[in-house]
Amino acid sequence: MKPHHWPWTTLFFLALGVLCAVAGIAVFAGLLKDVHPLLADEMAGWGLIVSAIACVLTGAFPLVLRRLAEREGA
Repeated sequence: MKPHHWPWTTLFFLALGVLCAVAGIAVFAGLLKDVHPLLADEMAGWGLIVSAIACVLTGAFPLVLRRLAEREGA
């Protein structure tokens, strides 16, 4: 039986999604308001959270394709 490995693109986009989520939470907590004036706005936090969700969904796409290919025996 062949070991199952996650595609590199999945790992990359999941890591990017986690970084965006952590940055978004930090913006909501007010920790990044001194870094840049745009990060003092609450909408920047929402933008980072939405970007995190988009990155996670983008990372899931290659994983689903690999699982479907393995199911067909390719």
